[in-house]
Amino acid sequence: MPKLTIGVDVPWVTSWSGEPVLGVAPCPSIDGGLAIGQALSPGQGEPLFASNHLFRQRKSVRELGCPMCGEPTADGDRWSQTARWSTAAEVRAKGLGAWLPADFRDDRPLLDAGAIAPMHRACAERARTACPHLAALPGQALTAFPAAWIVVPLTVEARPHAVYANVPQRGVAAVTFLQLIGVPDDAGG
Repeated sequence: MPKLTIGVDVPWVTSWSGEPVLGVAPCPSIDGGLAIGQALSPGQGEPLFASNHLFRQRKSVRELGCPMCGEPTADGDRWSQTARWSTAAEVRAKGLGAWLPADFRDDRPLLDAGAIAPMHRACAERARTACPHLAALPGQALTAFPAAWIVVPLTVEARPHAVYANVPQRGVAAVTFLQLIGVPDDAGG
């Protein structure tokens, strides 16, 4: 297999087979909150194109860093291939309504980017050909990402290994990924 270059042949956010999941710990990608951690060894093993690295995904969404090259994106150069138009009602129906401002009408349009931060246009074009997962998606149109957005933490209940059967094992919420919702201008609220 030829040497793959991260950010060119393989998206920066891609997880590699040499990056095992480590468990729950405080994570700087969410200001020290509890998150599922993963080893940081990009380039080790084989790229897992359909799997985002947990830390790099959270960092790219928080900082609006390009998932392809890893560099910051700028206003006017943020594009999504995977985002889909939605409404506030649909976001609320997914159980994410607590993250929306209460005054958002149900019919307010939102751009649900899921777990994929927007890319630079040049990187998005390259990703369509370099990433087998993105290339296989049915929709190939690029959508400009709005200048405002909401970040939603997606969590799982993490439980410690049972040491004693008679000791209650309380779970804690641990962040897995961050979801990104674009908020286009809408004077109507």
